[in-house]
This record gives sequence, C-alpha cells and structure tokens, in this order.
Amino acid sequence: MDPATIVILAALVIGLIYGSVGLVSGFCMMSGLRGWWADGDGRLVRTYALAMGVAIAASQLLAAAGLVDLGKSIYLQPSFSAPMMFLGGLLFGYGMVLSNGCGSRALVLLGRGNLRSFVVVIVLGIFAEMTLKGLIAPMRIAMVQASQATVSANSAPALLASIGLGAVSARMVAASVLSAVLIIFAFAHAPFRKSPGQIAAGLIVGLLVAGGWYATGYLGADDFNPVPVTSLTFIAPIADALQYVMLSTGSTLNFGIVTVFGVFAGSLVTAIATGRFQLEGYRSPQHMLRSAGGAALMGAGGVMAFGCSVGQGLTGLSTLSLSSFIAIAGIMLGTGAGLRGALRVRPLATA
Repeated sequence: MDPATIVILAALVIGLIYGSVGLVSGFCMMSGLRGWWADGDGRLVRTYALAMGVAIAASQLLAAAGLVDLGKSIYLQPSFSAPMMFLGGLLFGYGMVLSNGCGSRALVLLGRGNLRSFVVVIVLGIFAEMTLKGLIAPMRIAMVQASQATVSANSAPALLASIGLGAVSARMVAASVLSAVLIIFAFAHAPFRKSPGQIAAGLIVGLLVAGGWYATGYLGADDFNPVPVTSLTFIAPIADALQYVMLSTGSTLNFGIVTVFGVFAGSLVTAIATGRFQLEGYRSPQHMLRSAGGAALMGAGGVMAFGCSVGQGLTGLSTLSLSSFIAIAGIMLGTGAGLRGALRVRPLATA
C-alpha cells in the first residue's frame, strides 16, 4: 500500500473515532468554558485540558524519537503575523459562541441530525474559502505582509534553547511542564475524576492528535510524493471538503478532507446506534442569522489564526509553537467576551 493511501485510511479512522467520541462525550472547548464559567461545571473544560496535555506529551515524544518532523507543519514557520493570529483567534472565539460551537462540533452535531449545524458548516466553509483564496484573501494577505515578522525562536523549546538549554533538554522541559500543568489541572477536579467517560474522551482525543502527526509525518513520508505534515484541524479542511463535494473531478482527497467526512460519518453511525439521532432546526429567523454570522466569523477568523479551537488549541499547541499560544489567547478572549461581560451573546427573545 502506498503512503498516500495509508494517510487517507488513517484520516478516515481518526475522523470516525473523533466523531463518535465527540458525540458521546460532548467534547468542545466552547461548551467546556460555558459550563465552567456560567454553570460551575468544570468537567468538559477538564476533558479539553487533558486532551491538550496528552496531545503535547505524545506529539513531543514522537518528535524526540525522530519519527515526525513537526518543523514541517504550518505552525512552526520562521515568520508569522502575531496581530493577525490574535485577531483571527478573537473572531473565531466570538463566532464560536454565536454559533454555539466550533466547526468540529458542528460536524458532530450534524451527524446527530442537527440541521442548524448544516448551515454552520456550509457558511463556515464558504467564508474560509473566501478568506483563503477569494474576495477576502487580498485584504488578509496585505495585512499579513504588513505585520509579519521573522523570529529567532518560534517555539517554546527554541525559546528555552536560546537561553542556554540544549535542544533535547529544552524540548523535555517545555513539554513536561506544560503537559503536567494541564493534566494536573484536569485531575484536580473531583467531579472529573469521577467521570470515566470524560477521562477516556480526553485521552483518546489527545492521542488522535499524535496519531495524525504519525500518519502524515511518518507513515505518509514519501520523498517522491510527499504529503503535508498535519493533524486534526477543521477550518481549511471543511472548505476543502465542500469544494471536493462540488468539484471532485480532477481533485485529490487529502488527510483533512477525509477527516471531515470521517467525523460526520462517525457521529452519524454512533447517533443511530445509540438512539441519539433526532432532526433539529432553528427556532426563529434571528436564531439562524446569529448562527450563520458566527459561522462566518469562524471561517474568516480560523483562516487568519491558522486554525480553530482544535487546529490551534490541540494540534498547534502540541507543537509548542509560540504562534499557537497567541492564537489560543485570542480564541479564549473572544470566547470569554461572548460568554461574559458587555459583549456577551444574550439569549434570543424569541427562543
């Protein structure tokens, strides 16, 4: 079997597992933050934190063993625009609240029969494509060119190495400290420790991120037909999947497109098997407008930030990229603004 086919099959398996786990556990950054800040239930946010910690530890072990070169990913480039990363994160985070979930969550809910998520996926994909290659692209490119900078250290290990630590020690220290903090934060919560399903979800999702790196960076390594080194992310892949559905002739399946299809299929099969499948729609035109507006912000903001709450929050962070920390800060702040404070997204009067 050629490496490209192995990558496609791996993407399908990873997507199927993510869709199933996401449906059963409710895995979602926005839901976790809402439960923690508004309802006092910190289990979902601990699930997310555990996934982050496991993704960092497992991905950095792969890199340390020489199995995957994370430096080939889009997250560890020598130059990037910090203002664009942060602004994109802000837009994505606020849009996530407006749409009541991120792109990956929309795919999972769509598999369960949530027709609102169909609108979110379509609008997100359109605006992502507009920002990548369409009407918004020239403005994005101009803003990036005006604000990007080349840095001497583009990751936490590189930053530690610049102050005297050896490369191996710097990687071990950065990965160990950050993953330990996240895992300790997760298990410090008694209700989370009593939730085996949430613990399993965090462990599985974190390992899926490492699995994506292994599939594209090791199993898919081919000097004659290389594939991009990547893992779980959903903004550009949703746009690519929509384009593939419409224009598949002459197009090629890739890891991201197949992951998107896999997530939907995994959620659909699990929903039917567990009796969770139920058609749902919008309650009012205002509800639809708000949801579509949030999807537009997520599509544009996710492209600007090089990823979403999964693409940057898990996959990007697993590389220990400094730009990912900036993007995540923007996503968290945007989500916080949508959940609390003067800009809080309030319940619709007609809901």
